[in-house]
Amino acid sequence: MTASERATSTSAESADEPPVVELDNVEIVYDRHFLAVQGVSMAAEEGDIVALLGPNGAGKSTILKMISGIGRTERGEVSRGHVFYDGEDVTNNGANEMVSRGVTHILEGRRVFEDLTVEENLRCGLYRGGRRFRFDEDDYEIAFEYFPQLKDILNLKAGYASGGQQQMLVIARALIHRPRLLLLDEPSLGLAPKLVQDIFETLVEINREEDITMIIADQNAKRTLNIADYGYVMENGQIELNDPADVLAEREEIKEFYLGTSSETSRYTDIRHYKIRKRWT
Repeated sequence: MTASERATSTSAESADEPPVVELDNVEIVYDRHFLAVQGVSMAAEEGDIVALLGPNGAGKSTILKMISGIGRTERGEVSRGHVFYDGEDVTNNGANEMVSRGVTHILEGRRVFEDLTVEENLRCGLYRGGRRFRFDEDDYEIAFEYFPQLKDILNLKAGYASGGQQQMLVIARALIHRPRLLLLDEPSLGLAPKLVQDIFETLVEINREEDITMIIADQNAKRTLNIADYGYVMENGQIELNDPADVLAEREEIKEFYLGTSSETSRYTDIRHYKIRKRWT
């Protein structure tokens, strides 16, 4: 069943249900002075994959960190607006509380514990909200179901694993949390195209089979829009464009600046400036 078919079949049931996560006119500051994000409103509906696109410094990582609560540890805070999770105001909640609510954040850069083995890294997935859950080998099943390659390197120190293996490991470790909302920051970073394709295909499978809502912040717009249900484009701390992913992928300015597939009649000078504000919609 496609995402659109899934959405249609459940529309009657979900009409009155709030999004899994929603940002309402959010402004984010660091150290009470540096404005990083301003006026951002976005949402991720139950079971959707949401693409969050934009260049370096646009504010993508900041958004994810404030949803997961990690931003609070970096002296960031929502100074205006609200963050809702299941319709409940969780603005400026801490990371432990959000983890306990089923929010898992995979940070940029494949953050493995390099001196621990792959198996020991997986066991770290049993810590939720500051508490360690009782270990059972059945907890590994979900990790091995989607990343069976990890079985062969359980005793390898994670620092010696390849980039692709490390990316599989951090996603597998996140799945052991059994999250409801999975936030992924640059999952394609530094990986060969074939590995990116394999990992993104696996993310789609996880989304469909486990019904895990995902927000993926990535600069690989083509891959991300290809698997997403909805997309947002950020620039300079603001949402400049949003649409269903298939509609967004067909917009001429997105083709021009992200996909490299613009038509012969479209030229950079015709677009003038990369400011995809509401006037485009």
